[in-house]
Amino acid sequence: MRTPSYWFTSPDSLDWRARLLAPLGWLYGLGTARRVARAGSGYHASVPVICIGNINAGGTGKTPTTIALAQRLISKGIEVHIVSRGHRGSEEGPLRVEEGRHKADQVGDEPLLMAAFAPTWIARDRVKGVKAAEDAGAEIILMDDGFQNPSVHKTLSIVVVDAVKGFGNARCIPAGPLREPVRAGMKRADILLSIGHSRAQAKFVQDWGGEIACPHSSAQLVPLQTGMDWQGMDVLAFAGIGLPDKFFATVSDLGANLLRAEALADHQPLTEALMKRLEVEAAALGAQLVTTEKDAVRLPDSFRRRVLTVPVRLELLDWDVIDGAIAEIMAD
Repeated sequence: MRTPSYWFTSPDSLDWRARLLAPLGWLYGLGTARRVARAGSGYHASVPVICIGNINAGGTGKTPTTIALAQRLISKGIEVHIVSRGHRGSEEGPLRVEEGRHKADQVGDEPLLMAAFAPTWIARDRVKGVKAAEDAGAEIILMDDGFQNPSVHKTLSIVVVDAVKGFGNARCIPAGPLREPVRAGMKRADILLSIGHSRAQAKFVQDWGGEIACPHSSAQLVPLQTGMDWQGMDVLAFAGIGLPDKFFATVSDLGANLLRAEALADHQPLTEALMKRLEVEAAALGAQLVTTEKDAVRLPDSFRRRVLTVPVRLELLDWDVIDGAIAEIMAD
């Protein structure tokens, strides 16, 4: 088995802080292992539950994966419901998210975005969320995140990873980016989905292929064709997502002149004050404000027509692995 090169060449792996914090990371991983060990007592739903999770903390592409999978299942005539925890500040639930009725600060930006594609529920208690979806007629439930949460039995677990970042320095929080060790997570995963361009995919397999103990699929995020001509447009882009640099690269790849890139905290509230500051800066540069779909749902109403959005969709290179796994669980 090949030892991941990140362990030798990543700046994080050589950082004295990561080495100093390694014992705390080991304890964090041990705590995750103990929590996951209680999975046998989890609630067994009457319909299949597909978990779209990760072992990295932060953004890996779970939301676009959930949307892509929901669209795939719906195209096959399957009644799909999504269950999410929401985020800090959102309602306790279980609550069905409605686009025209709810705002991001009530239900979370990701659930609000996903609700445009399939019935979506938020619930701090995942069991209650799953039961609400069951009662509403779901034939398959997509559980957004929760791979390390043992309260609900997962029929199928898809672990999502960014192919560029990989598993970082392979250490657990706070010494690294992981919620649990790679090998432990891969043993429980049914499918690994890596997201990134072809060069990143090749590097990911080179570095981490020896740790992957489950079927592996790959995908990439592709801008949705909306008819907007980005070529030569001067823009100020801002993003409050897990990996904002990926969005900024997408904007540049579309041909826009990225004059300024503002990386915000994940889920950061887009207050009137913040948006006015960005608008003033954009005006001084002669630039158009641009953001992500996920950020767009958090915009104040007065700014919705003044900010352009770059929607992206997940494209799997091969659906066979996921289609086959879903066919199996539907046949049981």
